[in-house]
Amino acid sequence: MKLAVRVKLLPTPDQAVALDATLRVCNEAATWLSVRALECGRTSRAALQALAYVELKARGLSAQPALHVLRKVADAYAALPAKPKAGKPVVFRSDGAQPFDDRCLSWQLEERTVSIWTTSGRLKGLAFTGQDEQLAVLAAHRKGETDLLRKDGRWYLLATCEIPEAALNATPDGFVGVDLGIVNIATTSTGIRCSGRRLGRRREADRLLRAKLQRKGTRSAKRRAKQRAGREARRTRDINHKISKRIVAEAQRTGRGIALEDLTGIRERVRLRKPRRVPLHSWSFRQLGTFVAYKARRAGVPVVYVDPAYTSQECSQCHHVDRRNRPSQAVFACQACGFVEHADLNSSHNIAARGWWTWVRGAESQAPALPLTG
Repeated sequence: MKLAVRVKLLPTPDQAVALDATLRVCNEAATWLSVRALECGRTSRAALQALAYVELKARGLSAQPALHVLRKVADAYAALPAKPKAGKPVVFRSDGAQPFDDRCLSWQLEERTVSIWTTSGRLKGLAFTGQDEQLAVLAAHRKGETDLLRKDGRWYLLATCEIPEAALNATPDGFVGVDLGIVNIATTSTGIRCSGRRLGRRREADRLLRAKLQRKGTRSAKRRAKQRAGREARRTRDINHKISKRIVAEAQRTGRGIALEDLTGIRERVRLRKPRRVPLHSWSFRQLGTFVAYKARRAGVPVVYVDPAYTSQECSQCHHVDRRNRPSQAVFACQACGFVEHADLNSSHNIAARGWWTWVRGAESQAPALPLTG
């Protein structure tokens, strides 16, 4: 499987100027080529290379960067859901990511530096940094292109790594059900509960601060808002990584699979009162599910998705479904058999059971073939 490992570049002021000029020239060339491609009606890689390779080199690009610009434009048009409208070419931002291959970018992992092509010449000794775990993956599995990008004034490299997958556990010993929520971000049928109260308070404080800065509207308020931009998204991403890692480790340790709720379209289906809409629409359930899925794939843990309907109202013991089974957010009390449990834990047991039946129905039969009779 492919993963992108991000490392942060630490350029000197002169190196930063060279990197900025390189991104600008590459993306201006890509926009120029996009216009030409639309005018000529030729958007394939081969057609674009025959059309504009020489002219791209005349715009200050070397051979490999010119080829990468050609491919970037061709891939952009290939990814469009429909044919581009006349007069509306794909436009590339001046700071859009630019791919580099090993001819344009070389790594010195022990020294934690890279040598990279720029329009001002080859930059050598460009320092980078990253987490030790990420750098270990980079050293062992880097393969393919690397993207140079700038975000919020910082420079990064996104390196493609080919990670070997563990053999899939085809006979899991049950499933770990994962109930996703707001008060508790994730609750598993094995007893793991990741509370969201503290995070919710921080998110509410951030929201109020953003509103205050927007109302103020001064230059310093805008500068402060820009400095804080992305902080909440980075915090959410970090928490989702930690939760997903813990869930996958638990499933791998117990020899089980993972059952997740299929929450596609939940924001359109669910109708909530106004105070509860902000938490629902601001938390990234899809991101958490994606992190669980790719970490599980890497570990060889099977993942299934189940229908979440009535998992919070169904008794995990007698399977009686009743809205009254949920007298409060945290309490589940079955009206039929009297079973009492934490509501999220009860839901996670229902999800685990549905995951098992989904797996059994979809798995290949292990029964021996019947003997032929004459």
